[in-house]
Amino acid sequence: MSISDHFFNAFQFPEIGSKAFNSFFVPDLMVVAILSVVRAYISKRELEFIILGGFAYGTFYCVNASILTQGGYLATTVMALGFMYNLFLVFQGQVFRESESKSTLINGLKTLIQIICVWSITLVLFPWLIMDSFGENLNPQVGTTYVLGLTLFILFGFLGLFSAYSIVKVGNGTPLPIDQTSELVISGPYRYVRNPMAIAGVGQSISVSIAFSSLSVLTYALLGAALWHIVVRPLEENNMRMRFGSDFDEYRKKVSCWIPKLNNSSK
Repeated sequence: MSISDHFFNAFQFPEIGSKAFNSFFVPDLMVVAILSVVRAYISKRELEFIILGGFAYGTFYCVNASILTQGGYLATTVMALGFMYNLFLVFQGQVFRESESKSTLINGLKTLIQIICVWSITLVLFPWLIMDSFGENLNPQVGTTYVLGLTLFILFGFLGLFSAYSIVKVGNGTPLPIDQTSELVISGPYRYVRNPMAIAGVGQSISVSIAFSSLSVLTYALLGAALWHIVVRPLEENNMRMRFGSDFDEYRKKVSCWIPKLNNSSK
């Protein structure tokens, strides 16, 4: 981070000097980053708890620093996300559960609440924090670029809502891992691409970057897509393979993860 003062300042806490920041950053790098790489090759339960503890300490440090300095919210948000993700990794066996409700109305209401929460955090809060931390303009000018971004946002939003509807109607569940479907969903948008909700989320984030002409939000969207593809997707697909067996394997062979096949015959 010392390479770019602009990047460094975006993650800095007001009134906390660079020495204090680096004193925290170096052990955090050793415990969190290096051990996370080791964990990728050595599966040890004890190692997972050590890393989780490192994330927990770093997160609480950042939360306290943000409260005391009234700043550094981007750094705190990133650490909190890392902590929640590692919490998910450690206890993922208890996370993936099928929905106990088969009611379309109840599952639909739960899905709607989830969408409102996710959109508020990933498409409003995070972009605002990122643009504010990097000193970008939070008041876009209404013009061609803004209209393009808004139009794409609505279209990708419709894709996300249609995908959620298919999960509720056909799958008898919700998009949440703790309340997931009991049936393999291969209709609606899922007939043409395996992960339309992920595409919708990434597309909406890119749309926000276009509307606000924000390079930092575009980077956030692309990094989020890469993280989902490398880390989250394998976990979801392994879980679906265990639940749906050869049906999912056959579906996975026919339907692409990211690129829609409009002539796909899966039903």
